Amino acid sequence: MARVRFLGPEPVTVPELGGRHVEPDEVVEVPDERFEGYICQPSNWEAVEEPKAAPAKKSAAKAPQKEG
Repeated sequence: MARVRFLGPEPVTVPELGGRHVEPDEVVEVPDERFEGYICQPSNWEAVEEPKAAPAKKSAAKAPQKEG
């Protein structure tokens, strides 16, 4: 999981984190896939630890192309 710091002036409740109460300057873990949704709000959140690189996905075998 990624980590972000809350920069707001007053505590907030974050429904996406299960209704967690977050204090100013508190660092919280957020799902890797939602990291961008937090750091795109630079007046409220700053990155502390970016998501870990996703493991390489195996690509599905391509279907044979038809000759025409």
